[in-house]
Amino acid sequence: MSAPTRLEAAGGAAGRPARRRTPGGGRGWAVVWALAVAWSLGGWLTAGAPVVNTSGWSRFADFFAAALSPQLSAEFLARTGAAALSTLSYAVLGTLLAVVVGLVVGVLVSETWWATGTGARTGRGVRRVGWLLTRLGLAVPRGVHEAVWALLLLSVLGRDPLVGVLAIAIPFGAITAKVYAEIIDESAGGPYVALRAAGARRGPALLYAVLPVAWPDLVSYAFYRFECAVRSAVILGMVGAGGLGFELVLSFSGSRHAEVWTLIYTIVVIGAVVERWGAGLRRAGGAQPSRVSAVAVLGLVLAALVHLGPNLSRVLSSRTAELFAGLVAEMFPPSLPEGGWARLLEEALVTLQMSLVAGTVAAVAAVAVAFVAARGGTTPARRSAGMLARWLLLMTRSLPPPIWALLFLFVLLPGPLPGALALGVYNFGVLGRLCAEVVENIDRRSHDHLVATGAPPVSAFAYGIVPQAGGRFLAYGLYRWEVAVRETVVVGIIGAGGLGRLLEDQRVAFDLSAMAGTVLALIALCALVDMISATVRGTVRR
Repeated sequence: MSAPTRLEAAGGAAGRPARRRTPGGGRGWAVVWALAVAWSLGGWLTAGAPVVNTSGWSRFADFFAAALSPQLSAEFLARTGAAALSTLSYAVLGTLLAVVVGLVVGVLVSETWWATGTGARTGRGVRRVGWLLTRLGLAVPRGVHEAVWALLLLSVLGRDPLVGVLAIAIPFGAITAKVYAEIIDESAGGPYVALRAAGARRGPALLYAVLPVAWPDLVSYAFYRFECAVRSAVILGMVGAGGLGFELVLSFSGSRHAEVWTLIYTIVVIGAVVERWGAGLRRAGGAQPSRVSAVAVLGLVLAALVHLGPNLSRVLSSRTAELFAGLVAEMFPPSLPEGGWARLLEEALVTLQMSLVAGTVAAVAAVAVAFVAARGGTTPARRSAGMLARWLLLMTRSLPPPIWALLFLFVLLPGPLPGALALGVYNFGVLGRLCAEVVENIDRRSHDHLVATGAPPVSAFAYGIVPQAGGRFLAYGLYRWEVAVRETVVVGIIGAGGLGRLLEDQRVAFDLSAMAGTVLALIALCALVDMISATVRGTVRR
């Protein structure tokens, strides 16, 4: 629901009838979304300016032709191995902090946590305000991209490895908290309502009625977040943190495509190992695999600490406090860009349009592929198709958005369209994996029962699978829409437009107060998208 009133809507202790679903509510939002996407694409394609770069097709073909002959010299492989170790260390430590923060904060910002068994009007109003404030509080760290966090932290902590770790942990912690809250809300059904109605406190009710149901998705998302942190560490490397990202920039700028593909394959292998690890843990279940994984995680954390050697004392030093105070003084009060409110709102609208188009491309493609990519095929043909689909998803999400944007700029001229398509393709890989794992975690007993009683396969799928998967698909799709808003920052750097391009211009000019104004606009846009997402989900659930 869009407010913490789940128990009241379900009847709760107050014995009130559940709210009726607004007829056509979900269809209404779908129509609004389709019109917004059509308006965005129509505006870009009919603006009068050329869109296609006809001279870039040969370079586009050369890049993909190099995939068959990656650079495998001993010297470059050694460089790649060292860079991979640095990138992996940033990802391990950043993910650890993000998951810990996300698990604690996710419970506290979930609608389920704020729900109660009483139907008092005053109590409902207070809980709604509390829920909204906690969600808005998450919008601040979540709305700032990790690349921006890295630039800000660099001016305070210097070139310490903590910059990369915290730049990942701060926004990822907030993002993880939001997603965990959505998973908790989707998992809190009748057993939780019954325990709360019987007088159980929220904590024990969540522990016994919600956690066992939500645990597979929580673990799945933690491993996905680790894989995503690897890609974020690559992006941080592209802006100066070192590792695979730095090597990608050097090779791409020198048109050494064979080296680029070696680095891409390295990222793919790391992602495949993490994905396989998470999938194996979910399938195995039990305490023994969990203990083995816990030991492996502990080993990775210790290795990352040894490799990076972060100076933890620097965070609490007086010098850091002075630098932080100076940064705040330069950034505040925020100022408007050249062109004032008109320019800021125009770029914010472009950012929103890019995220809508990217989210649509990603969602349509991901849902189409998810059921094929899900493990559990019963025939050789089905298993082969699933393996190919999973590798397709892995390859598309292994390339960071800036690389996809550069590839699209081979064949399209700079503007919002190549940035939106880059984000769409990248998020297709991410969302497709999440949706495939939702399918894997579905309880198939209802489907199997319908098939056993003679129901046609299409009907069994529609009534036994879709109702279970639909809510999670929607939650993940809306979440990726919000993430796409943040990711416009990194594609804006290479000319895609929107607030990302504006922010890059301000960074080059060292206009920190204007940067603060643009970052606040991004945060406000993320908060708006968050509220819209919650409203859409609430409309569909009611």
